[in-house]
Formats: sequence, C-alpha cells, structure tokens
Amino acid sequence: MSVPTPTPAPTPTFIPQPGALLDEMPEDEAVARIQAARAPGGSGLLAAFPPLKNDTALRAAKGLPVSHTPVWAMRQAGRYLPEFRSVRSLSQFFEVCRSPSLASEVTLQPLRRFALDAAIIFSDILVIPQALGVDVVMTPGIGPQIPNRVATPADVETIVKFVGEDYTKCAQSLSYVWEAVALTRMRMNGHCPLFGFCGAPWTIMAYMVQGGGSRNWDHAKAFVLNHPEAAHQLLHVITEVSIEYLVGKVHAGAQILQVFDSNAGELPPHQLKEFSLPYLARIAEGVKARLAADGVEAVPLVVFARGAMHSLDLVAKLGYDVLGIDWTIDLKSARAKAGPGCVLQGNLDPCTLFAPPEVIRQEVRRMLADNGDGSLIANLGHGMLPNHSPEHLGVFIEEIHAVSRAAKST
Repeated sequence: MSVPTPTPAPTPTFIPQPGALLDEMPEDEAVARIQAARAPGGSGLLAAFPPLKNDTALRAAKGLPVSHTPVWAMRQAGRYLPEFRSVRSLSQFFEVCRSPSLASEVTLQPLRRFALDAAIIFSDILVIPQALGVDVVMTPGIGPQIPNRVATPADVETIVKFVGEDYTKCAQSLSYVWEAVALTRMRMNGHCPLFGFCGAPWTIMAYMVQGGGSRNWDHAKAFVLNHPEAAHQLLHVITEVSIEYLVGKVHAGAQILQVFDSNAGELPPHQLKEFSLPYLARIAEGVKARLAADGVEAVPLVVFARGAMHSLDLVAKLGYDVLGIDWTIDLKSARAKAGPGCVLQGNLDPCTLFAPPEVIRQEVRRMLADNGDGSLIANLGHGMLPNHSPEHLGVFIEEIHAVSRAAKST
C-alpha cells in the first residue's frame, strides 16, 4: 500500500468540545451559499465551503502528526439515537436517503452529541443497485430486500443493457446523495471532515443475487461458481458506476471516502482474490485518476474488508490510504501483516459497548496499547447496533481522546 511520507508540520491544537456541533450553519443559509457558489460568476462549490477547523482525521489518514487519535463510529447516525428514530418515525428509510434535508439532519445528529472527529453522510450502500435499475426496499424488522433478485446471466445482461456505457449518467441518478453531501458539509461549517462512501462491488453483487441479507449467502456464492463470467460482468458494471458515484461525492464536498466490503469474509481466500480484490483496486485507481483529470485534489481512501483479515497483506496493496480493521485481529498483528507505515482504522468490538463504562475504558486502553505509535483512526470493528447506549458510545469517544492526548503530550 502506498503511504504518504510524514513531513514536519505543526500539530493542530483544536480539541473537539463535547455536547454540541460547533457553530452549525442554519439550513436556509447553507442552501443560499450553495446556490450562490454554483451561480454564474460564483466561486464554485468546493471553494465556498468554510475552512476546516479540525483536520485531525485527515492528518491521521495521511500518516501525519496529530494531537490526539481521531475517532468516529460506523453507523454513528442510526437507530440507537432517539432523535434518529424520531425522524424515521415520519419517513421511510429510503425517503430519508433521498431527501438532502433529512439525510443532512441525521448526519449531523451524532455531532451534536459527541466530540467526533469525522462525520459520514447518511445513505446506504444499496442505492447503487437502484441506480442499476434494480428495486430495493427496506422492510421493517427484516432489512433490505430485492424483490426481483439477479438469478441468472440473463438478468445480468438486462442490467448491462440498462446501464450501457455511460456510467456517469447512471451515477447521476443518485445526485440526491451528492446534494446531501454539499448541504451537510456547508451546515457543518468546517467542524470536521465529511466521509462519503459506497459498498464494494462484491458486497453489492452479493445482495443483488441473494435478494437481501443472509446468514450463508448461498445464492450469491453459488452464482460466482456457476456463472463466473456473468459475475465478472456485473462486478465490472457496479465498479464503474461506483467510481463515478464516489467522484461525484468529492465534487460535492466529501473530504475522505470509504469503500465497505462488508461481505468480504464470506469468500474463501482464492475467490476473494478473483471476485473482490481486483474490483476494490480498480475503484482506488479509477477515483484517483478521475479526480486528477478533473483537477480536483485527491482525498484519502479507506477500504474496509470485513472478515478478510487473513488477507490483509493483499488488501494493503490495493492502493488505499487507510485499512479498516475488524475486531477479529489486534492492531499490532494487523500492522505486522499490512506492513510498515500503514494507517489503520478500527477496531473495538461493537459489543464492547454493552459493557459497563469502566470495561469500555479498559478495552480502549488495551486497543490503543496494541496500536503503539502507528497512525490510527479509532473506530469500532463494525457499525453501531440499534440497542447500543448512546452514553456508552460517548465513553468510548471520550476515552480515546483522553488516553491518546495524554500519550501524545508526553
């Protein structure tokens, strides 16, 4: 993995203050600024955003010195928050995703509670199948379902014809996410960096073929065995549309990107090498190339191949700046496997947040001790759960800041 060489730079002194998002911009003012930036003679959107006050997560992603270990949590905007449940009680899941105003609102909710060093735009990895003409519904109590799953090579051919060769046009059907990114970054008023994300091609394909979530992913795994050519066709289309989708997020204001391969661990190592890793590498290469061609500064790229820590040495060579680590490996071992100079993100077991606060603090101290002096963005080893306590997430965040700040001040 290519890692930027750290260069001497002043260590930032900004310390996030718990309790409230600092200096949040009203939505109507944010909308007006975005419109003015895009108008003829305007500054352009990227030039119009307020200066970043807390760049700790971006510095860590580049392997640069930081005053404390930055921290955020996957699914930090979610059902464990009562304010999120209040929004969801009035709107369907994908209605929230498709409304820039609502998506922005729920993205900001955890920032108002916790001293987080990054936000992540509220959306879902399964908007990509929707862009490919595949219907996805979110069923209460069940999760995402695809009524007409991809079951045969003929189904893949239908998708290929629907998309054609204009991947940009296909991604533009998701422009509501780009609008949510722009609105959220403006409303954040430079508080901290904003993540954009997508699902990895294999994970997206697995949902499309399976027809929803699964314990064993039998349909998806059978498909790559029985129809490998069709699988590669579908993976290619997902990959190219995902590149355009991520590039659009950066143009809209995303300052760091993450690719979630949540189902990476479902593939045996030899199939991971064939049906996952090449497409992850293509996304990294394609995003960087497109941004360079557009004259837009590159942003850090994070890859999270959940369940594939056995192949971390291979994942480290895919062209990403940061490696997401799940809880099945300690950070010291992950560094040894990924190679010197790697930047990691993770990796507290989410179920640790069910423990008493002192146990959470103890596990945080253990995690940071395992990490040593290496560059780290602290996170969970997967996402927040609906029955998590917000207060216990707060303990995790506070302890990361306290312990790391004390260590870096000595």
